[in-house]
Amino acid sequence: MNQQAEPFLDEAKAREEAVTTHEPFAQVHVSRPHESAHLHVSGRATYTDDIPVVAGTLHAALGLSQKPHARIVAMDLAKVRATPGVVAVLTAEDIPGVNDCGPILHDDPVLADGVVQFVGQPMFIVVATSHDTARLAARRAEVQYEELPAVLTAQQARAANQSVLPPMKLARGEASTRAARAPHRHEGEMLLGGQEQFYLEGQIAYAVPKDDDGMHVWCSTQHPSEMQHLVAHVLGVHSHNVLVECRRMGGGFGGKESQSGIFACCAALAAWKLLCPVKLRPDRDDDMMITGKRHDFHYTYEVGYDDAGTIEGVSVDMTSRCGFSADLSGPVMTRAVCHFDNAYWLPDVSIAGFCGKTNTQSNTAFRGFGGPQGAFAIEYIMDDVARSLGLDSLDVRRRNLYGKTQNNETPYGQVIEDNVIHELMDELVETSGYRARRAAIREFNANNAVLKKGIAITPVKFGIAFNVTHFNQAGALVHIYTDGSVLVNHGGTEMGQGLNTKVAQVVAHELGIEFARVRVTATDTSKVANTSATAASTGSDLNGKAAQDAARQLRERLAALAATTYGKGEVSAADVRFENESVVVGETVVPFETLVSKAYLARVQLWSDGFYATPKLYWDQATLRGRPFYYYSYGAAVSEVVIDTLTGEMRVLRADALHDVGASLNPALDVGQVEGGFIQGMGWLTTEELWWKPDGKLMTHAPSTYKIPTVNDTPAEFNVKLFKNRNAEDSIHRSKAVGEPPLLLPFSVFFAIRDAVASVADYRFNPPMNAPATAEEILKGVRAVQAMARG
Repeated sequence: MNQQAEPFLDEAKAREEAVTTHEPFAQVHVSRPHESAHLHVSGRATYTDDIPVVAGTLHAALGLSQKPHARIVAMDLAKVRATPGVVAVLTAEDIPGVNDCGPILHDDPVLADGVVQFVGQPMFIVVATSHDTARLAARRAEVQYEELPAVLTAQQARAANQSVLPPMKLARGEASTRAARAPHRHEGEMLLGGQEQFYLEGQIAYAVPKDDDGMHVWCSTQHPSEMQHLVAHVLGVHSHNVLVECRRMGGGFGGKESQSGIFACCAALAAWKLLCPVKLRPDRDDDMMITGKRHDFHYTYEVGYDDAGTIEGVSVDMTSRCGFSADLSGPVMTRAVCHFDNAYWLPDVSIAGFCGKTNTQSNTAFRGFGGPQGAFAIEYIMDDVARSLGLDSLDVRRRNLYGKTQNNETPYGQVIEDNVIHELMDELVETSGYRARRAAIREFNANNAVLKKGIAITPVKFGIAFNVTHFNQAGALVHIYTDGSVLVNHGGTEMGQGLNTKVAQVVAHELGIEFARVRVTATDTSKVANTSATAASTGSDLNGKAAQDAARQLRERLAALAATTYGKGEVSAADVRFENESVVVGETVVPFETLVSKAYLARVQLWSDGFYATPKLYWDQATLRGRPFYYYSYGAAVSEVVIDTLTGEMRVLRADALHDVGASLNPALDVGQVEGGFIQGMGWLTTEELWWKPDGKLMTHAPSTYKIPTVNDTPAEFNVKLFKNRNAEDSIHRSKAVGEPPLLLPFSVFFAIRDAVASVADYRFNPPMNAPATAEEILKGVRAVQAMARG
């Protein structure tokens, strides 16, 4: 029996019973496995590298710079070309169009031309008969450099006033004056490290020339339209000559939003020049050496507060390490500036952002897109304030939360209309037993000299929308075939997060059919054009609404036909119901596929396009004011840790997370996203340390030197629940985004670690700790507070 047909037959009896009893039909707000889960676990899911290659396919590798900043005096590629199996070697001179792959500014060459600006920058392309041959040959180049001064850290860039973009400043009131007049004043600085995306499927592109100057590029990318534009510019052709396709990715996390461009462009350039298919799949080491990561930040801050810990004035100066080009650093810093407040009312506040230009990989999008870096700073400050006053940090945080009807305007001018953080935190405090556990931990620490426990609770308020207004749009196509099956195409990309599952649920719900009838196809620039990246947690919001729009149009056409055919003039189209695989017209129940067949015979259009543009958004980048977000997602987490004060070893013993996803489209997927975001954020703040040598070479460029969390790092007790809520805004079925906000929940892990370190000196001092809180950093914190205690 056809496997695709089995679900229809298996559910037939249930459908008949549901129609008879008039049970509500719903394909949304229900848990359902990921639409490709069975393919993932069986190994049958097709990723870009699994696509059967066309006869004559060649393989490419990139020749990389060994210097962080230098002029290329000479580049001898004779040994590269002489390597058996090498077909061609291409340089910047071979690019027929524009040598640039920058997503915003034109400052990011595909291949270095005359000057290299970081260790790992691509200088040439080797095309050979095999992957290994191309990679081996690329190492045989002999390059002479004239070294130039290199700036490697954010602090060095700030000192040299070297930036990729103009500085940003957002202020309300007189922050410094209020801080100076406050009963208490505190200042400090800290570092927050970057993070490697470490997607399981690395960067890859496969380019196949088509007739009449066409180019078909299969690419692991979050932004097919951007790849289409970049390839067209590099080849010097129109966008309609280039088709970019992506069925699924093995993870993206932002690392495949703009950074997939260089690989798509290089594969397409080689295929264009040689008129044959070319695949470019860098090894993990090359991937990590070439691509940018999460921006690391350096902060200086001052804060004034009263005896109860209420913030009166606060200033922060944030400097990010951007790398050699702008990439997406501007929007990242903008979001950091707009998330410094996190969940707190800051009456007088000053926020400055500086995008430092460095001779390192050009940093890029990463889950949270600057939001985590901005919010982390205020949480660090809240932690300082509470400990300085000898108060529970929960009470200080609660005291400073945004209000419901007053004290509810952000520094950038958006009024918060959907605040549920008070109720959410109250529920979490109760269900996690925070108060009793905190007391027990204090008692434990008083009786243990070596092992120390810590606990912390932190809230999250995260804005949802692209902070570039015109990106907040999406399109979709929905086809109904004469057998009643449905095919959907939309502009979003599936990277494991379950976007296609949610979109299919939305369409099934709209048409009153079972999920099994709906199939979502690969994202394809020839079907839905001019799409936005699948990023900023907007995938389901935008593409779900667009697909719903298309399905609604089809339902209305079918309803009109059903009313005419079966209504006998007594039932209007508006009264026709689509549910349980059937169409209900008064007392008549017609199978969905029967009506579809009649529609075809009646020449009713059985396909439709849909479109959605997020309303209410406006933003002035010059003044940093407006309404950049459609709504906010909220959450909070409590984490408990134990540290070894002799070795710096740390374990997360328990984590409780309560997160707001509105009326969840798929609770199972959303819980999984919260869990995954928590663990990824925990890794960023505890073990994932990026390290460059003084000569500019990234040393943490492989799993052997870069430590992401493993299953053994998962808290022994890990409780994740979804907060019962309904989006105040008209989002897709009143759900809320879930991709990025949960990554901020493990702030509680870092501050639980800081709490444990502070206990070494009876909580009297603020440990001067940076993130990630590696074993070495924990030991430094322990030694620092011990020294403070000794005076």
